[in-house]
Amino acid sequence: MRQIHARREFLQVAAVGAATCCGLNGATASGQQSAVGKSDSEPGLASYTPRRLDIMGAVQIAVCQIVCVDGDQRGNLARIELAVGEAARAGAEIACFPESVVYGWVNPDAHHRAQPIPGEDSQHLCDLAKQYKIFLCVGLDEKAGENLYDSALLIDSTGRILLKHRKIILLSELMTPPYSAGQEVQVVETHFARIGVLICADTHEPEILARMARLRPDLVLVPYGYAAEEQAWPEHGKELERAVTNAAKAFDAPLIGTNLVGQITHGPWSGRTYAGHSVAADRTGNILALGRDFDRDVVVVSVSPKRPRSPETAHPQGARS
Repeated sequence: MRQIHARREFLQVAAVGAATCCGLNGATASGQQSAVGKSDSEPGLASYTPRRLDIMGAVQIAVCQIVCVDGDQRGNLARIELAVGEAARAGAEIACFPESVVYGWVNPDAHHRAQPIPGEDSQHLCDLAKQYKIFLCVGLDEKAGENLYDSALLIDSTGRILLKHRKIILLSELMTPPYSAGQEVQVVETHFARIGVLICADTHEPEILARMARLRPDLVLVPYGYAAEEQAWPEHGKELERAVTNAAKAFDAPLIGTNLVGQITHGPWSGRTYAGHSVAADRTGNILALGRDFDRDVVVVSVSPKRPRSPETAHPQGARS
């Protein structure tokens, strides 16, 4: 496991509407290697101890790079819960997941299976946040009338949805009918800091980056679905690193980009793989942690928001651009 040495400094975070995919690469700043053994609660399953990078007084954020199987709603939700539990037990206060992690990205079956928000899928996630007393940022498909959106939610530790972002930048040729595009770029005040959410490709669009930067977020969370031909990995992870670090510098804020592990099974990109390599970066673009290549990973990273926690930010308030 590679080690990345992060400076102990206060980090700023800003968010911009985003629509892409990202992943982890098995390294964390000053992190500890995970221990693998048998789980007492679930016999026969490997017990995974998330790797950690600690900074005094910082927010503990878990980058949950999980396997997503297209169409396997029950299995994907079970994999989400397993990672949420691991993150919570490791002391994480926010757990971040990839893009379209319930049904799989550009899966046309989602037109018939995805739920409204609020709805059955989002309620399951809200229940997990409440059960484990942790904030969640999760990418999931959303059905709204005849439209299907590639959405992401920020849910607080009581199970309330604080923010919903709909991906703005779409690759419409990859699914028929395609996703509908979102319009808004938003941030929300929490007791941690002002948090913004984007999705994957949104972080490649300069106009969206500028809109998020104007909202002055203290932290930006981005579910990614970064995919490429199998032979392009792990080198393709460098492209994800560039996307995350460029966006972090544009926002002058830390950015957590969480990628999938799995494979696209529908449409023109069928057979392309998500190979993890999730990225956490500080406001200067310095990489704090990378997820493993080709494999599931949970990395807990300490991030110090620009503004200290205060009672005044305990009640969520939103802003949009």
